[in-house]
Amino acid sequence: MTNQLQLLADDFRITPAFRTSGKVEGVFRTVSAEDFRTIATDALEMTFEGISGDRHGGYTRRSGGREPWYPRGTEMCNERQISILSAEELSLIATRMEIAELKAEWIGGNITLSGIPNLTMVPPRTRLVFEGGVVIRVDGDNKPCRFAGEAIAEANPGREGLDLLFPQKAKRLRGLVGYVEIPGKVAAGEVVTAHVPEQWIYERI
Repeated sequence: MTNQLQLLADDFRITPAFRTSGKVEGVFRTVSAEDFRTIATDALEMTFEGISGDRHGGYTRRSGGREPWYPRGTEMCNERQISILSAEELSLIATRMEIAELKAEWIGGNITLSGIPNLTMVPPRTRLVFEGGVVIRVDGDNKPCRFAGEAIAEANPGREGLDLLFPQKAKRLRGLVGYVEIPGKVAAGEVVTAHVPEQWIYERI
């Protein structure tokens, strides 16, 4: 049995850990517990609960449609404190949707980065280390939904169907969600380094 397990382990294709850096283009926060959209701010004060006073802050959150394995409303760990978006991916989504621009604020972004290729595909466990000392641990990609699409439609009156178009055109481009591992302050202009962990594909045998 030991030899068989060793053989299976040797069959995995391992991608070594590496680092890649980018820049903080903008920081944003919510202003209302009823509205997920954000507004630009000079800096974000982060604690272990997330962004101070932000709608998505807190040690825990309530489960929803993303967690069908729990009854809706179950209290659970809040791994979705921060929404991180890519300036390049926002531009690509806008092109695909045939709109002039797609602002991070419309879809509830907290931090917009540039310079990290394919940001949404960055794997879970990646550590985003900001120049000022803040560290955000990536939980995973953020799935595009009609709820965000409705906010885009509201910002672009006269275009029909944008609410449904967004989930189609933003697939694997919607950015990341994560939680604060080391608190502090994040501001536009900072360098951010993604510490991408060793990776492999775990497939059914």
